[in-house]
Amino acid sequence: MHQLNYRNAPPRVEPPQSIRYDAPPNEYRDLAPMPTIRSFLEQQETAPSLIHLFEELSSACQDIASRLQNAHNTNSTGVVENTNVQGEQQKKMDVISNDIIKQKLLALEAVKGIASEEEEHPVAGHSNGEYYVLFDPLDGSSNLDINVSVGTIFSIIKAKPEEDASDEQAYLKPGHEQCAAGYFLYGPSTQLVFTTGSGTHQFSLNTDSGEFELTRENILIPNSTQEFAINMSNQRFWETAVQEYIQDLLLGEEGPIQKRFNMRWIASMVAEVHRILTRGGVFMYPKDSRAPEKPGKLRLMYEGNPMAFVVEQAQGRCSNARNNVLDIKPSHIHERVAIFLGSKEEVDRAELYHKKK
Repeated sequence: MHQLNYRNAPPRVEPPQSIRYDAPPNEYRDLAPMPTIRSFLEQQETAPSLIHLFEELSSACQDIASRLQNAHNTNSTGVVENTNVQGEQQKKMDVISNDIIKQKLLALEAVKGIASEEEEHPVAGHSNGEYYVLFDPLDGSSNLDINVSVGTIFSIIKAKPEEDASDEQAYLKPGHEQCAAGYFLYGPSTQLVFTTGSGTHQFSLNTDSGEFELTRENILIPNSTQEFAINMSNQRFWETAVQEYIQDLLLGEEGPIQKRFNMRWIASMVAEVHRILTRGGVFMYPKDSRAPEKPGKLRLMYEGNPMAFVVEQAQGRCSNARNNVLDIKPSHIHERVAIFLGSKEEVDRAELYHKKK
């Protein structure tokens, strides 16, 4: 048997502290320290109260990231006995994540009220607060047991002094009235992607400093793509327009679209959207006949609106196959919506198939 000779191995060379390895691969670059959330938002002349809100939300999600890393060691995986307002069985980390974010936000004087996908009613905060925060505390939590990326989605809306923060009517504003939105992705690294209406930007958690640092600024989604994401197991329940559109994608070069497509499906909206922001694509969760009274599966206020804002600020599109998601006037806090999101060319094409029908 061949034995490795460690005596003659070259000595390990530690890279200089100033070198960063973000991109492109194998090219080392000497760069100044990357902007943190605070320094970046200050450059954008963001209101101090909103900057502080971002920092506290980031602190809460660092806590969640840490707990997720130890979830299998602390018996925090699996489900709890009760269901949420959606009638879905909650995971233990759904409850833990919701409590962490809720406690952190309600302690802020700038927060007038919060609404969570996991709770039936909004919760009032400080009467003089400037913002409502709506959030999905742990998107994709069904993936926890198999160690696949999950995330937290958030939407921030300006509050009016006369509004009652315990009344859901105060929160029912169309998505184009959001002043900020984004998500935290818990994967091999913890990342924050957000917009305040001036482009979409990515920050990555530096575990040494405990700071989120800017790693991609002004992200742009390619107009064209050859990649789509949809749950094919639901095909028999889709509307005819969706079935025909997906069939034409699968026909590739021989079909009417005349190019080959690859399919992806992670079953975590945060991970799906992050892939699109990284390399393009289109993500679809259409309306189907299993619950014909519902306009879709995903939640407009906690998933559709914030992701639409993030994607459109990256020059992509988000539609319910008929209208821009950001133009929908919500009728209740847990309203559902169909989603076609990502590269503009394919979202436009999906709408065209629906118009033909």
